[in-house]
Amino acid sequence: MLQAIARLAIRAPRQIILVAALVALATALFGIPVAQHLSAGGFQDPTSESAQAARLLTEKFAQSDQQLLVTVTDPNGATAPAARAVGTDTVGALSASPHVMHVTSPWTSPPAAAGELLSRDGKTGLIVATLDGGENDAQKYAQALTEQVAHDRDGVTVRAGGKAMIYAEITRQSQRDLLTMEMIAVPLSFVVLVWVFGGLVAAALPMVVGLLAILGSMSMLRLITFATDVSIFGLNISTALGLALAIDYTLLIISRYREEIAAGDDRDAALVRTMVTAGRTVLFSAITVALSMAAMILFPMYFLKSLAYAGIATVAFAAAAAVIVTPAMIVLLGDRLDSLDIRRLLRRALNRPEPNPKPVERQFWYRSTKFVMRRAVTIGLTVTAFLIFLGLPFLRIQFGNPDDRVLPRSASTHQVGDLLREDFPSNLNTAVSMVIPDAAGITPAELDRYAADLSRVPDVSLVSAPGGTFVGGNRVGPPSAPTAVAQGSAFLTVRSTTMLFSDASKAQLSRLHAVPTPAGRDVLIGGGAQVNRDNVYAITSRLPLVLALIGVITFVLLFLLTGSLVLPLKALVLNMLSLSAAFGALVWIFQEGHLDAFGTTPTGTLEANMPVLLFCVAFGLSMDYEVFLVSRIREYWLASNQTRADNDESVALGLARTGRVVTAAASIMAIAFAALITAQVSFMRIVGLGLTLAVLVDATLVRMTLLPAFMRVMGRWNWWAPKPLARLHSRIGFSEEPAEPVVVSSGQTVG
Repeated sequence: MLQAIARLAIRAPRQIILVAALVALATALFGIPVAQHLSAGGFQDPTSESAQAARLLTEKFAQSDQQLLVTVTDPNGATAPAARAVGTDTVGALSASPHVMHVTSPWTSPPAAAGELLSRDGKTGLIVATLDGGENDAQKYAQALTEQVAHDRDGVTVRAGGKAMIYAEITRQSQRDLLTMEMIAVPLSFVVLVWVFGGLVAAALPMVVGLLAILGSMSMLRLITFATDVSIFGLNISTALGLALAIDYTLLIISRYREEIAAGDDRDAALVRTMVTAGRTVLFSAITVALSMAAMILFPMYFLKSLAYAGIATVAFAAAAAVIVTPAMIVLLGDRLDSLDIRRLLRRALNRPEPNPKPVERQFWYRSTKFVMRRAVTIGLTVTAFLIFLGLPFLRIQFGNPDDRVLPRSASTHQVGDLLREDFPSNLNTAVSMVIPDAAGITPAELDRYAADLSRVPDVSLVSAPGGTFVGGNRVGPPSAPTAVAQGSAFLTVRSTTMLFSDASKAQLSRLHAVPTPAGRDVLIGGGAQVNRDNVYAITSRLPLVLALIGVITFVLLFLLTGSLVLPLKALVLNMLSLSAAFGALVWIFQEGHLDAFGTTPTGTLEANMPVLLFCVAFGLSMDYEVFLVSRIREYWLASNQTRADNDESVALGLARTGRVVTAAASIMAIAFAALITAQVSFMRIVGLGLTLAVLVDATLVRMTLLPAFMRVMGRWNWWAPKPLARLHSRIGFSEEPAEPVVVSSGQTVG
C-alpha cells in the first residue's frame, strides 16, 4: 500500500493536493460549528445508583440535580426592602420559565425552610431553582436565565451559580481557552519547525498536515453528536493532539527523505524508500496510539468516551494526511522544499561558512548513547530510582468530582460556591438524597423511624422527611426541605456538616448506607458524596481490564514489529516509568497545592477521570517514540551480523539517526500540550501539565538513557523469541524492508 501511495504521489501530486484541499474545505464547513453541539458534562456514570436516584427525583418529584443558584446580597440585609424586591422579582422570573421545575427562596418559603437559605450574617439570600433537560440542556437554560436575572440593581448584588451554571461557564470558557491555545501553540510550533528544518517551506508542511488532522477530527466529532453526547473537551484534545502528531509524523517522513537523498538516491527512489520505512513506522505508531486511546470507550462516562472518539479520529486523520499528502507535497515542491532556509540566510549575513556534515560517529546522539551504554547499570538504576521517587506522591491520590472551583476565582459560579461553603449554615452540595423507589405500604411511622435513625448518624445536621424535620433522633418541626411521597415512591433529604470528598464524608456515607431501611425496602442514595463514590467505582472496577487490554495490545503490536518478546516487555516497563513522574507531579501540585497549584484552586482531590485520560493518551504517545526508535534500531540490527557488539552499535546508530527527530518532535508536542496549561478550566490545565511532563520525561530520561541502558544489558537477548513465535513473526510480522524490489517510475530498482 505504501509503495503504491509513493508511486501515486510521484505520478499525480497535484491531483492528491487538490483532493486534500477539497476534503479540508468540506471538513471545515461541517466541523467548525461543532462547539455548538457539545456539552461540558459527562463526568457521571449514567448506570450508577446516584444517577438512578437523580432520574427518580426528576421523574416523580420534579427535583433535579441540575440546579441554578442565585445569590442576592444587600449590605442592609437580605430582608431589607431592596433585597426583598430584587429577590421576589427574580423568583417570579424563574418561576415563569417552562424549564424551571421548582423554585425556593427565603422570601417565599416557610420560616423553617427560609433559615437555611440565609447567610450567617443575614446579608445574602439564596434562590434555588431546579431545571429540567439533564446536564446537556440544563446548562443552556441556566445560561439564558442568568442573562435574564443576574444583574446588579438598587445597590443589590446578584450572582448566579449551581451545577447547571457551572457546566454553562465551563463550555464558554473552554471555547475561549481553545482559541488561546491555538494562538500560542501554532506560532511557537512553527518557530521550532523552522529551527529544525531551516526552510520556511519545509516548516509549513507539517502545519498543513496538522490543520488537516484538526479539521478532520472536528468533522468526525460533529458526526458523532448525531448519535450520542460528546464532551466539549474533545476539541481541546483533538487540537493539541492533531498538531502534535501531524508534526511528529511529517517530521519523521521528511527527515528520512532528506537522509535518503544525502545517501545518494534520486528523489523518486528516496521517496519510495522513505515511505516503505518511515511511512510504515508512522502507520504502526498511529495504530498503537489509537488503540491506547480507544480503551477509554470501555468507561461509562461520556467525558472519557468523547476523548476516545476525538483521539481516534485525530490519529487517523493525522496519519492519513502524513502518508498521503506529505509525499505529494515533497514531489510537488522538489528543490523548493529546502527554499527560504533561515539558517543559511543567517550564515550569509554573519559571513559564516556552510557547516561540513559530521560522520554519524561524531554526532551528539551517537556519542551520548555510547556514553550511556558504557555505564548502563549505574545510569539505568539511577534514572529508574529517580523516576520512582518522583511518582511516590501518586500513592496519596484522593479522588473528587469537579465543582465550581475548576473555574477561575473571577467566575460567578466560583464566587457563589465560595459563599455557600463559607457563609451558609448548610451547604447544598453536601446534601444527600435518600430515594425509596417502592414506598407502597410503608407506614408514616416507619418513615419517621428511618428519618430519626438517619439523623443520629454523626455529622448529620438534620433530616427532612415527609413526616417532619428530625435532628439527633427527635422531630423538631415540619419538613424544612422539599420532601414528598408520590407515585408509590418517597424521598428524604439529609443535611451534612462534613466537607465533601473528605474521609469524614466517606465514612458518613457508609453509615447512611448501613441504616436499616423502612420495611427492608431498597433505597437509592444520591448527592455529591454518592456520585463521587459511584464514579470512582466505575473507573477502578474497569481499570484492570483497561490496563490489561492496553498491555496485551501493545505487547502484540510490538512483537509484530520486532519479532521479540523482550522488547515489548521492556516497552511496557519504560512506559510506566515515564508516566510515574507525571502522575506524582499532578498530585503534588494540584491536589496538595504546591507551586500555588499552578494558579488553580486546590481542593485536596483530583478529578477521577483525569488519571485515566492521562494514562491512555500518554501511554499511546510513549509508544509513538518507542516505535520511532525501535524501528530504526531494528533496521540496523537486521543488516548486521547480529552479535552483541552489533546490538550495541545498532542501538547507537538508531538513536543517532532518530534522536534529533524525537527531540524535535517531543519539543513541539510539549508546546502543543503546554498550551493547555493556559486553560482557565483547572482540569484541562492538569491535562496540559501532565502530558507535557510525560512527553518530556519520555523523550529524554526514558528513551535516551533507560532504553539504551536496558538494551546494552540485555545484548542479543533483546531480540529473543521462542522458535514457534519466531516462525509466526516471519509469516505475519511487520517489516521495515520491502518484501521484494520496488521499481519506481524512472525504472530504478529500490530494495
